[in-house]
Amino acid sequence: MTRRTRTFTLTATAVAIALGATACGGSSSSTGSGSPSKGGTLTILDDADFNHIDPQRTYTTEGASMDYELVRTLTGWDETGPQPKLVGDLATDTGTSSKGATVWTFHLRHGIKWQDGTAVTAQDVKYGVERAFSPDINGGPPYASQWLVGGDSYKGPFKGQQLSSIQTPDKYTLVFHLDQPVADFNETTAMTGWSAVPKAHDTASTYDTHVWSDGPYMIKSYSHGKELVLGRNKHWSRSTDPIREQNVNEFDVKFGQDQSAIDQQIKSDAGTAQTAITQTPIAGSDLTTFANDPSLKSRFYKIPAPGINYMAINTGRVKDIRVREAIEDAVDKTTVRGAFGGSVYGDYASTVLPPGIDGHKNFDLYSSNPAGDLTKAKALMKQAGNPKLTMSLSVENIPTQEHFADAVKTSLAKIGITVNISPLDKNNYFSIVNNVKNQYDLTWGDWIADWPNASTVLPTLFDGRQIKNLPQSNQDLSYLNDPKVNAQIDKIGKMTDINQRNAAYGALDEQILKDAGVVPLMYMNMSDVGGTKIGGVIDDTIMGEPSLVHAYVKS
Repeated sequence: MTRRTRTFTLTATAVAIALGATACGGSSSSTGSGSPSKGGTLTILDDADFNHIDPQRTYTTEGASMDYELVRTLTGWDETGPQPKLVGDLATDTGTSSKGATVWTFHLRHGIKWQDGTAVTAQDVKYGVERAFSPDINGGPPYASQWLVGGDSYKGPFKGQQLSSIQTPDKYTLVFHLDQPVADFNETTAMTGWSAVPKAHDTASTYDTHVWSDGPYMIKSYSHGKELVLGRNKHWSRSTDPIREQNVNEFDVKFGQDQSAIDQQIKSDAGTAQTAITQTPIAGSDLTTFANDPSLKSRFYKIPAPGINYMAINTGRVKDIRVREAIEDAVDKTTVRGAFGGSVYGDYASTVLPPGIDGHKNFDLYSSNPAGDLTKAKALMKQAGNPKLTMSLSVENIPTQEHFADAVKTSLAKIGITVNISPLDKNNYFSIVNNVKNQYDLTWGDWIADWPNASTVLPTLFDGRQIKNLPQSNQDLSYLNDPKVNAQIDKIGKMTDINQRNAAYGALDEQILKDAGVVPLMYMNMSDVGGTKIGGVIDDTIMGEPSLVHAYVKS
């Protein structure tokens, strides 16, 4: 999933590997100490509204982080210990697999209630998962449609049809029938797409602003693009929730300020900034200064994430592989990384799978110099006939991304490619670029594994069949539809030996880079900053976000 739109471990070992490579930075641990106070308002400052908080449409780290205050998922991650631990959330435990991991059964906790006091049932969860299949409920993760029997042709429940592969033998039992073995299915169910929705309160495509809560907080008001206010859900009970607390009275999410303005407001620690935290990335122009400011050390959150910042090359529009290879060699990653904040932002990348992900393999098919190799790039362009090309590059309309676009434009001008920059609305960036009707030659993107396993990276980003099957939520920004890649994705998905599977994903990463449809830029760190009167913030190493499920305002 992306930072504004963003897959996790096959085994507990994989979580440990990920954590070994992503140890917490800053002072997150210190803000999680002490007894939590009750009351007060915690303000969240974001430069843009969420793409979605409809749980079946959420596929951003920011949106999912906010949803965790509103909705419960079948399973979830307890991150209060030294390692993330998968636990039952709505479910009593992490589920039971049978028939070679093609059938998964979950039993719901008793006593979980909606914001109106009615009970949350298995039928609510079934309906919630089913609604994600409707063409009107687009943008969310693809796993349900990929794995549930009949999911490839099901069109959602809005016309009365049900998906028979989701069974509810009683009020508190769910049984999922999959068309292939999925050993880590219970980690998929920690994503918000597997949460409940009460049919009577579903407003379909407008559910973003009407999400019905079974979590500790509920929507009090939502003015899209301006402000979202969450208040306590009086029917939520800590005794039924192993993950969340209900410490503050309200969350007040304010949208629309410039990144740098948000940074400076929090840094000042004046007035309401003392009880505020950023959710938008720190501006590239501020990141190095903030990271090295001793006065911010106790409230600067640096969370290494299993993710990649990259630029996709549309293989359907830039058809000559020699041109694509020239772009790979020509991009100056030193100026690109400078736009995002320099070395604090992350290490230079040469692969799609980042270190810490099962399946990561070290290789570099293009320039080993992060500044690029113009001699090689120019030679490739000469082989292609020295075409004088003009290409479009889509980015978010924020200064950091526009500086990145300028860096790419300068790099590619040196090999005869003119770049026209297309700054897109930051509120809807991924909704725009994930729609196949809106194609660009070059597209900025980032991706954080849904859990630390390659199965949630390479298939999601490069399975070309989604171009046709998911036209409004296509994550394949390279428009790579290589039959060999697609076939290998299917073959790896059926492997049961973990070591064999990991090795195959590493080879697949290299195969994808040979197609030159993506320029890996940096392996990311996620950095945020908060006020001095916020406590209980913990590093969410799964999401790459500060987790607020235990947050409180210091009295």
